[in-house]
Amino acid sequence: LSIELHLNGLQRFHIQDKYYGCRLESSCDLQTSATSCSLACSTLPRSLTEALSLIHPDVIKRFFGCGLPFPAKLEGCRVLDLGSGSGRDCFAFSKLVGPSGHVTGIDMTEQLITASRQFVEYHQKKFGYEEPNVSFVQGYMEKLCEAGIQRDSMDILISNCVICLCPDKRAVLQQAYDVLKDGGELYFSDMYASSVIPDHMKQDPVLWGEGMGGSLFWKDLISLAHSVGFSTPRLVSASHIEVHNIQLKEKAGDIKYASGTYRLFKLPQQPGRSGAAVIYKGTIPDFPDQLDFDSSHCFKKDVEVEVDAEMTAIIQVSRFSSDFTVRMLDEHKSDSEPTPQCCHLNPFLLADRWGSSMKQSPQTDCSAFRPR
Repeated sequence: LSIELHLNGLQRFHIQDKYYGCRLESSCDLQTSATSCSLACSTLPRSLTEALSLIHPDVIKRFFGCGLPFPAKLEGCRVLDLGSGSGRDCFAFSKLVGPSGHVTGIDMTEQLITASRQFVEYHQKKFGYEEPNVSFVQGYMEKLCEAGIQRDSMDILISNCVICLCPDKRAVLQQAYDVLKDGGELYFSDMYASSVIPDHMKQDPVLWGEGMGGSLFWKDLISLAHSVGFSTPRLVSASHIEVHNIQLKEKAGDIKYASGTYRLFKLPQQPGRSGAAVIYKGTIPDFPDQLDFDSSHCFKKDVEVEVDAEMTAIIQVSRFSSDFTVRMLDEHKSDSEPTPQCCHLNPFLLADRWGSSMKQSPQTDCSAFRPR
């Protein structure tokens, strides 16, 4: 890895292929606590816990993600995993979407794609499906169409701590937007920096391989999302990332890192939208009493809540439309434009607020995630 990191496709491929395809034998080899952030959740839906517990141990061992990007209501959906790695999330999703759904994993690393394909039949039989409902494609997140992913073909895109490894994040978001159907969403976890990463850190191959050199300043996600047409990002969860390696910590200086899970929606253009009063029906499996949509929106069954125009549009055009009753408001309730501080979207503030409760939660069964 003693090579200069230029942010172009070929040299980026060699660095990440070496780092994730050859150098890292398991998530324990990483120099940060990023992968342990996937355990930091207070409760897990039963269906997700069950799905993760059925994943082959060798797939779990080579999992390098930093979160749990598993949204609700997945039955029958077409899902694309950006940077599928070992395939852990893909196989879990293949259980959650059921035999009528389909999951595609795309990754640039040949070794990981080859390894993932070896476990397709295992999980098909484990889940009791007559036919496999998961496939893996080698390719780049910035070039989904070249990899054979059709425009307007996916219900949900997920990504787990991989966008930070891509230098052209705008291209990733644009391609994600293009392949999603109207009403579809990008639901993803990633590493974020407390400030803009300086160029000298981006040139360090180990910092880049760890995700530290390519982490996005969290505020920049908002402008990037809007620039390609997505809705305002919705922050779902967050936790702090600790850098274990002293040398890497010194290189990072005052920059801090956090894992954040956001959801972005592809909404059709509808001028003159207004807010609404909505009621959750309690019809989504695993969420009969309340649906925690993001860190700012908790919908209790049969309780009316007023939401802004953008949230109204999300509910009306997404796969959640049948799970709510919507009463449009006579007065115009405008979209909540992010304030200069964007406090409600800051993963560091949310991690501060949730940190102690997440660490102390007795409800989380983490055995499903640990290498065995």
